[in-house]
Formats: sequence, C-alpha cells, structure tokens
Amino acid sequence: MKAFIFDLDGVIVDTAKYHFLAWKRIGEKVGFSLSIAQNESLKGVSRKESLDRILAWADVALSKEKKEQLLLEKNDDYLHQIQGMGQEEILPGVLDLLTFAQQNNVPVSLGSASKNATAILKKLQIDHLFDAIVDGNNVTKSKPNPEVFLKGAELLQQEPNNCIVFEDAAAGIQAAKAAGMISIGMGGAEEVKSADYCFASMTEITKEFITTL
Repeated sequence: MKAFIFDLDGVIVDTAKYHFLAWKRIGEKVGFSLSIAQNESLKGVSRKESLDRILAWADVALSKEKKEQLLLEKNDDYLHQIQGMGQEEILPGVLDLLTFAQQNNVPVSLGSASKNATAILKKLQIDHLFDAIVDGNNVTKSKPNPEVFLKGAELLQQEPNNCIVFEDAAAGIQAAKAAGMISIGMGGAEEVKSADYCFASMTEITKEFITTL
C-alpha cells in the first residue's frame, strides 16, 4: 500500500470560511474588500504570503511591525472562531478513509500550511490517526513548493512516488506534482482539475479505487 498525505483546510475540515472571515476583516483594516475569488487563491498559502497578497491587491505598503501586528490579529480572530469545532465538522468520507488507512497499515501524514494544524486535529479528535504532522511550524517554504509533502514522505519513511496527496488548492496540486507524488484533487473546483484524479467529495472515493492505486 502507498502512503497518504492530507492537506487540512478544505480536505479534512472546512476551515476556509473561518479564514475568509478573518482575512476579510484584516482587509477592511487597510480599506480593502476581499472577494471570495481572491480568498480562493489564498488556499494552501502561508499566513505571511497571504497578507502580502492582500496588501498588494489593496496597493498598501506597511512597516514590518504593522504587518506582524495584523498577522497576530488574523490568527487570534481565526483561533477564536474555531474554538467550538468538533467531529461534526469533519468533511464527509474523511473518517472512512482514515479508518481504512489504519486498518490496512497505510502510513498517513498531514501536509498543511496551517500553523494551527495540530490543535485542529486534536479538536476533531483524529490526531491519533496520523503518523506524522507537517505544518507551517516546521516548513519554511509555502506551496507550490513541495517542501511540506517531501518532509511528510521523509517522516513516513516513504519514497515520494509512493505517496498519494489529497488537496483542494491549485498550489497544493502543483506542490504534489513537483514532489513527484500522485495527486488527488478534492472539491471539484476548476483550480484542481490538473490533479491526477479529481473527486467532488471523499465519499466518492471507493476502497476499490484506493486499493487499485
């Protein structure tokens, strides 16, 4: 069996709505209204780079100190919003696939840009189903750089071409391809159509399909 590497936001749980609200409020602080389409392009991107993109769209230049302040405000806002998260927010089909992996000795890693990934997995009560967690705290390069996935493969002691990546963002699919891994695009958005395989929901992924892979 191959190894699984999961992105977090939009694949395991839908935290995109919380990120959007938090970034929208940050945008408003600099006189900018963040659109849903622009927010889509922030998926899989680090917090610092996301802020840089918003400031570029707003045509606003800020000092390093002001940027740091806004990054802290955004994270505090996001953390406040996710306090009430529980297992009911896990996206359909995720638990079935994680259970399948555990029952068949398939090694599993998280590969996320989020610095809050471990806290979220604990809130969802599924952290024990992951053999490795790679997040924004232990990588220096954002997707589409493949660092986050290559580090996951390394921790799982797997060759990159033996890893299957589940992603919902264009940057994540590009990172998986750059790492030489099999990519599965989740959510059906146009941005992930370049993946090796695409599914609207994890409920569409059958055990037969995974076994064949």
